[in-house]
Amino acid sequence: MKRSLIGRLWPNATAAVLFVVFAFPVYWMFATAFKPTGDIIAEDPVWFPVDYTFEHFRTAVGADHFWTLVGNSVTVTVVAVLLSLAIALLASFALARMRFKGRRGFIVTFMIAQMAPWEVMVIAIYMIVRDAELLNSLVPLTVFYMVMVLPFTILTLRGYVAAVPKELEESAMVDGCTRTQAFLKVIFPLLAPGLMATSLFGFITAWNEFPMVLILNKNAEAQTLPLWLSSFQTTFGDDWGATMAAASLFALPILILFVFLQRRAVSGLTSGAVKG
Repeated sequence: MKRSLIGRLWPNATAAVLFVVFAFPVYWMFATAFKPTGDIIAEDPVWFPVDYTFEHFRTAVGADHFWTLVGNSVTVTVVAVLLSLAIALLASFALARMRFKGRRGFIVTFMIAQMAPWEVMVIAIYMIVRDAELLNSLVPLTVFYMVMVLPFTILTLRGYVAAVPKELEESAMVDGCTRTQAFLKVIFPLLAPGLMATSLFGFITAWNEFPMVLILNKNAEAQTLPLWLSSFQTTFGDDWGATMAAASLFALPILILFVFLQRRAVSGLTSGAVKG
């Protein structure tokens, strides 16, 4: 009986400890964003603030080009994710349903592309963008983010397409649907968890990307929010209150998306990982 009780308790205790370890930085970020400056720079840390202020959020929102950078980040991220999903849907269907010469090599190529660090291509990417006279433009950023998340998107959706029985598609075609109609009416609705998982991954990856925009977009109005986080410095040092408020605003869209999509995302990742 005791062994059974211990066997049930230690996984829960381990999960609770891990939750505290990973959740504390998030709590500290949001708590510091609302603390008065005096509590932030106090010698003894204020673990549970009593006084709250919105001054740091007003400073963050009032920073130069804030709303322009919000628009840039949303535009680049959403367009990159939608383009990667559109391409990955077609590619994953072909890899899961069709048999053609070089198919396995094609899949291995995507796996290698997923593992290869993009930093090795920084100089080449910069020279291509410079020669195309597209520096300080959102177009190369969008294309780069799309390419960056595309291998993962294709591999995950391929597994999910392979998990859908072929008989469903064949039955729809027997009933008069074309192959395209069978895909749109039968397979596509069943891919919702996989689409949620890949779109969430793509959104987080593109939303958080920092080095490439730093290299390609020197113009402040053509940058995105990750660079904006590094701008809260004064002659007296870092403005930690405004920095934490800015970080909270930056992380908020990802937290909201994760809360709403977590169940479908986990289902899509596990199904896509073991099928096909």
